[in-house]
Amino acid sequence: MNDEKRSIQMPQNIVLNDRKKLSLTGVEEVIGCDEEVMTVKTAMGELTITGVRLHIGSFNRGTGELNVDGRIKELIYADAEVQPRGFFKRLFR
Repeated sequence: MNDEKRSIQMPQNIVLNDRKKLSLTGVEEVIGCDEEVMTVKTAMGELTITGVRLHIGSFNRGTGELNVDGRIKELIYADAEVQPRGFFKRLFR
C-alpha cells in the first residue's frame, strides 16, 4: 500500500461571461486581491487574474465558489512543476 496522503480535489471550472463576470469553482483560498490583480489558490494550482476594477462578488469557502466582477484581462496558472519541452525534454530523457 502507498503511504502517500491522498486528498480529495474539488472540481475546477471557469466560466467567463463577456470578460466582465468570472465564476470559478475549486477555489480553496483568496491569497490576495486589489483592483488590478487577484491571486487565488485552486484545486489545480495558483491562479492569477488580472484586469481593471476587479472585485469579489461572492466567495463561499465551503463550496469553493468564487465570483469576480470587473474587466478581465488574463487568467494565468502558476505551475508548481514546469516540465521541460522540445529540445530539452529529449536531451534529459
